[in-house]
Amino acid sequence: MTPASNPTPDGSVPVTPELEDGARNFRLRMAVIDGESEVALDMACDRYGRIVHAGAAAAARAHRIKAAVEAYTTHLAPHADTLLDAARRALDELPPARHLAGWRAVLDGLAASAAEIRRALDRPAAPGSPAERAQNSALWPHLAAWADHSFIASDLADQNKHRHHRAPLTDEEQRMWTERAQAARQRGELELTESWYAADGQPITLAHLIENDDSTLVALRGDPDAPGWQVIGHYAHEYEAGKVLPAPVPPGVLRADVSRFNRPAPVPEGSLQELIRDVVEGQTAGDASEALLGAVQRGYTPGPMVRLQELLETGSQFASALETVQGRQIAARLSALGRQIEFLTREVEEAAEDLGATVAVLPPHRTPVPRVRPRPAVDTAPPTPPPRASRPPATAKHRESTRCP
Repeated sequence: MTPASNPTPDGSVPVTPELEDGARNFRLRMAVIDGESEVALDMACDRYGRIVHAGAAAAARAHRIKAAVEAYTTHLAPHADTLLDAARRALDELPPARHLAGWRAVLDGLAASAAEIRRALDRPAAPGSPAERAQNSALWPHLAAWADHSFIASDLADQNKHRHHRAPLTDEEQRMWTERAQAARQRGELELTESWYAADGQPITLAHLIENDDSTLVALRGDPDAPGWQVIGHYAHEYEAGKVLPAPVPPGVLRADVSRFNRPAPVPEGSLQELIRDVVEGQTAGDASEALLGAVQRGYTPGPMVRLQELLETGSQFASALETVQGRQIAARLSALGRQIEFLTREVEEAAEDLGATVAVLPPHRTPVPRVRPRPAVDTAPPTPPPRASRPPATAKHRESTRCP
């Protein structure tokens, strides 16, 4: 195999296993580092997520950055520029599609981050100095960018291996298979199993076409719930389909500015379980009212019902972003549920305020039950157990009559 440092006759650098593994190994290592950092930061926080041990939190962040720099130096530093070059060449050869401009911006961002990391590695600050801490803090967003987005560069660099799609069907066969699949779809006998996007931006879906108790694996191009989709092939099994169908490209993201490795600090919030406990342990109407109001609180520390509405709204945005017929329908359902939660939130808020305005307490006859009962005195004789009931003669005779000889 041609080494990564030796260009091919056309001037390009071949994609080697080392080049492919570098970015993947860095992402795996960063996932481990992120998990360890989360555990360490959790130990420095109280139950509401507020940092109470500033020194331990700072030490955890410093260890995270140091480990990430070591991982980048080991896995990516020797291959970053070569990987980006291979990705750009593959990008130039792809058919026009909506996502290419975004991918090019990602590659440009990764190149800028690689340059910043290289500059810091070439001129490291004195160990343990404030300059080193400032340098490491400035490095973290660039390391996180490679951990978040290098999968796009890796996939692009690997595209040449997957340009094997061929159309096995003639126009007549494609029309016939499409009609059969459409009929099965109307009968509810076209079972969709897997979906991805090809490099040209078209969705590909695998489905089992069921006819007379026989099942055939087919591939569809287009949205199966919208007009215009077609069958582009039929196969004996998934492995055969994977060898000839267009390879999947990386899926998109709901929000472009979200980073798994550079998340904002979580907002402290109480749990629904704690609010229920506050009601159970309360004695005045104000106690219960305060707990209920905590569930519908808005602002910086929103309550569980407000969070639920936010979850439904975000789920609706995700379903809509799928840009499919079913996705838009589900988005409308989730949006309607979010409006219902908003209505319930206002109702709970009004009921909680009315409860607090009652100025009442629980009546004294609702006395608590001691969980620990007093022990008997030392010289107290234990209670006499009740006499055992004598068995009736009929039972004894029956037992004797059924005894084996």
